[in-house]
Amino acid sequence: MHAFKELGVPADLIQGINELGILKPTEIQVKAIPFLMNDGSDFIAQAQTGTGKTAAFGLPLLTKINSKSEDIQGLVIAPTRELAKQIGKQLFRFTKYSEQKIFVEVLSGGDNIDRQVKSLQRPTQIVVATPGRLLDLIKRKALTLTSVRHLILDEADEMLSMGFRKELKQIFGLTRQRGSTWLFSATIPNAIHELARDCMGESPHILRIDKAHVVNRDIDHQFAICTRDDKTDFIAKFLKARKQERGLIFCRTKEGAITLGKQLTKREFPVGVLQGDLTQKERDTVMRSFKKGRFQFLIATDIAARGIDVEGLSFVIHHQLPEQTEYYTHRSGRTARAGRSGLSLALIDPRERKKIARLEKELGLSFDHR
Repeated sequence: MHAFKELGVPADLIQGINELGILKPTEIQVKAIPFLMNDGSDFIAQAQTGTGKTAAFGLPLLTKINSKSEDIQGLVIAPTRELAKQIGKQLFRFTKYSEQKIFVEVLSGGDNIDRQVKSLQRPTQIVVATPGRLLDLIKRKALTLTSVRHLILDEADEMLSMGFRKELKQIFGLTRQRGSTWLFSATIPNAIHELARDCMGESPHILRIDKAHVVNRDIDHQFAICTRDDKTDFIAKFLKARKQERGLIFCRTKEGAITLGKQLTKREFPVGVLQGDLTQKERDTVMRSFKKGRFQFLIATDIAARGIDVEGLSFVIHHQLPEQTEYYTHRSGRTARAGRSGLSLALIDPRERKKIARLEKELGLSFDHR
């Protein structure tokens, strides 16, 4: 049994995280925090959504900031606006009882850029940003990265898959004086190794959480066999039985998400749909409504759901299994947060039994047939 105190986290930060219900460190936190607190040099960690990686890098980062300096010393890059805001909010909450005042600014696309320029005129020690918006603000001379000592890339594989390689290299070039680079990624493909080779020290410390520890153990994994035509009926029956419980339904395509949304709305289920054709404003409206409980269920595609963090979701339904194994972990990790249990239910046709077997083997899971 590890405690945050044993990992070297200061008491004032522990008070802040305890108030958020973070009492026992996760696997990634136990292995990352002591290294980042004490050594803090270049670091690569494999960590999925929902494993507590924000605290794994956020707590050590906060201890390294000099609050007496008004310069930007820590820079966190995230692939999406939602994830950037989520990280910024967490860092702010961690410091609730801090003896030194640390100011965090979130800079992401979709928000008013003039307001961001104005906000940066205040003292700011940590910036959390999406790559494009950060570079836009640098072009406007709204901020400089010359004092950045610690650069963190969260969900680095997502950023590369979204085409941000050029922007990341620019950011690396603008922070050459940094003392450390910490890179967190759900997977570590060759592209991540290439990025590390080009932009990090010769031998970064690499932390690989074996796949058996990557998946949250509080999730009950199940599958049900049904044909494509029967899936809507199955989901409707399932949702009716869950009473007041809230959950997410993942579809592989935006057309599938829109169609399922219409079918469930027709049956008077309170659902929202999040898919790639929505404008940022429409997307924000859907997410705000879901977070406030104005509808009980959210249907989403994988890309549209990046960075979603909603507390208290009891289940995740996979209308179709995702193409990539790591997306299954990303999806199912939306439930069973903060020590709660949850259900991840995959709807498959008979020919997809081998996909379940593959997930069991690759992720060390055991699926129950519903």
